[in-house]
Amino acid sequence: MATEVILPRLGQGMESGTIVRWLKSEGDPVEKGEPLFELDTDKVTQEVEAEASGVLLRIAVPEGEVPVGRTIAFIGKVGESVPEVVEPSRASNTLLQASTAEEPGAEPAMATNGREAAVRAGGRVKASPLARRLARERGIDLAALRGSGPDGRIVAEDVERSQPTPVAAVPEVRRGEVERVPLSNMRRTIARRLTEAWTVPAFQLTVTIDMTKANALVARRRELDPDVRITVTDLLTRVCAQALMRHRRMNVQLTGEELLVFPSADVGIAVATPQGLVVPVVRKAERLTLEEIAATRTDLVGRARDGRLRVEDLDGGTFTISNLGMFGVEQFVAVLNPPQASILAVGATVDTVVPRDGELGVVPLMSVTLTCDHRAVDGATGAEFLQTVKAFVEDPGLAL
Repeated sequence: MATEVILPRLGQGMESGTIVRWLKSEGDPVEKGEPLFELDTDKVTQEVEAEASGVLLRIAVPEGEVPVGRTIAFIGKVGESVPEVVEPSRASNTLLQASTAEEPGAEPAMATNGREAAVRAGGRVKASPLARRLARERGIDLAALRGSGPDGRIVAEDVERSQPTPVAAVPEVRRGEVERVPLSNMRRTIARRLTEAWTVPAFQLTVTIDMTKANALVARRRELDPDVRITVTDLLTRVCAQALMRHRRMNVQLTGEELLVFPSADVGIAVATPQGLVVPVVRKAERLTLEEIAATRTDLVGRARDGRLRVEDLDGGTFTISNLGMFGVEQFVAVLNPPQASILAVGATVDTVVPRDGELGVVPLMSVTLTCDHRAVDGATGAEFLQTVKAFVEDPGLAL
């Protein structure tokens, strides 16, 4: 009997997802664990693996939004019959419907003026899921791009830097005319979650930190291990994780009528991507060395910007760090990331003239602002936590 392919629930609270494209065509052999289709959720676009081996007998839902649990395809033996499935309503875009009639792994059909969509690897252009989605939205021919990713893989930045090619016309926007950009699932989710966060009774606490020893430590670690580029964000991740373990009432989530106090510090790092802000999580950061945190952060940020994060990379954070210092922003207030109860906004380090021992001296100072959900965290608790963070950063040996 043919195996039904069901749209999976990839994260808590997920009720539906959008099938972006199938990576196999009807009649193609499929191995268990092999990428089968790309699914866009409210958090990420990721490849979903097949849960059975056989032949892709039928694609019941070529593309579009589908509720969790709906049958979207069948895998079985050649010639095996499959039942009829009523398809959900689909978006007007039919690019992906056309792709199911092409050769295995082919790119979605696009106007090419009779030209085959250029160089392919393994039957299709090598590109990340986010790059493919951006290219579709902007009418860009992936085959005309040069990839900067591993083995020439096209990543989101390649699409961002490119201009539309003659093979795919882009509607011209007249000067003064309003451009209408449909909201993606991720952008709708960001809007909804931040609106919810804005209604939370929150308070902010700000301290200024002497970065003299911290900067020296980061520079020294880079010299000792040039292959792992340690940053101030890595040091703050380690410091905040240690502080969260000392102040357990900060390492919490507020859900309904319960306050969940977690045994480990799962620190989220806010990352700006072409599609919007995401917060991948460094798990059990209190147990990791500075080098391990740097390696994990590098991997997460790279995959976030390449559109290759998985739902499990984003779920379950207990605390978030948002660093805008690299943009020259000296101080700001970050919006909470529910159900987390706190977030740390990190500004730029600025050389400042300050009095010290009766004389004036230049000191690198960094401003950080802690935002807390007052329903879960009291002012004194937040102040004590921030005091520990300041002490650890000004003398990093205490937290390493």
